[in-house]
Amino acid sequence: MTPQRVTLITLGVADLAASRAFYARLGWQEHSESQDGVAFFQLHGAALSLFPLTELAKDQGRPDAPLGVGAITLAQNFTTEAEVDAAFSAALAAGGTALKAPEKVFWGGYSGYWADPDGHVWEVAMNPFWQLQNDGSLTLP
Repeated sequence: MTPQRVTLITLGVADLAASRAFYARLGWQEHSESQDGVAFFQLHGAALSLFPLTELAKDQGRPDAPLGVGAITLAQNFTTEAEVDAAFSAALAAGGTALKAPEKVFWGGYSGYWADPDGHVWEVAMNPFWQLQNDGSLTLP
């Protein structure tokens, strides 16, 4: 088994019901493994979970830790600038907060940033140097 992999990304959320509703408005579908206290979403080769902040801190063995957000960026890459714009607009329409509107960037691509209701930062980008597979997955060149 390769050690260089991520199989599950867990986002700590203040209000699980509100976060579930937000991701549903984005068009994400919960997996049948979801339960009252946790939501799961199947990704390409990995999964995303939403878990209450207080429960996440307890699960990590540090129940009094103040868990923060925004120090990591989750990214979705697209093949065109128009797709980036559409994804950014969809996130805002679902209740996300605009951090930086998509624009041409110094490294030659096009990207923008938005945050979910808990402040988790998402980048939407088009990188002309990376070819995406038909299913949207990425293998670095």
